[in-house]
Amino acid sequence: MVGRFANFSGQEVIKILEKHFGFFFVSQKGSHVKLRKVESQKTVTVIVPDHKELAEGTLHNVLRQAGIESDSFLNCR
Repeated sequence: MVGRFANFSGQEVIKILEKHFGFFFVSQKGSHVKLRKVESQKTVTVIVPDHKELAEGTLHNVLRQAGIESDSFLNCR
């Protein structure tokens, strides 16, 4: 896989979401980790696969569901 979103592991994505974007661990079922963020009047929940390397499309979908711009996420690495 090549590109700006190459080589992100599930654990790395989880750590970035927790540290920089205010998400917290809710639960885990198999290899899928549920994270949540409570904003003023809404709750955002995302599921992150805990894989060694996430597919680029999977990472894009996680970021879209989390409401995070790609550039903001990449600047946290």
